[in-house]
Amino acid sequence: MLRLNCFIKVSPENREKVIEEAKALVEASRKEEGCKAYDLFESATIPEHLMICETWRDQAALDAHTASDHFSKHVGAMRSLAEMSLDKMTL
Repeated sequence: MLRLNCFIKVSPENREKVIEEAKALVEASRKEEGCKAYDLFESATIPEHLMICETWRDQAALDAHTASDHFSKHVGAMRSLAEMSLDKMTL
C-alpha cells in the first residue's frame, strides 16, 4: 500500500475555494478502484495549513488516479491558488 500526504499552504483569500476544490477531489477519489482512504484535514491552530491524506492499494491504482480527469481539474485549480508539497510512503 502507498500513503501520500499532500500539504497545502493557502492564503486567507483563497482558503474557501481551495477547500471546495479539495472536497470535490476527495469525493471523486474515494470512488476510484484501489482507493483505501482519502480525506482532507484542516489545522486546528494554523488556518492556512491543510492536508490531504490518501492511501492506495498499489502504484497502478495511484497512477490511474493521477491520470483521471477529476485529479487534473481539482489539483490544477488548487495548484493555481496555493502552495502544495507531497510526502509519499510505502506501507
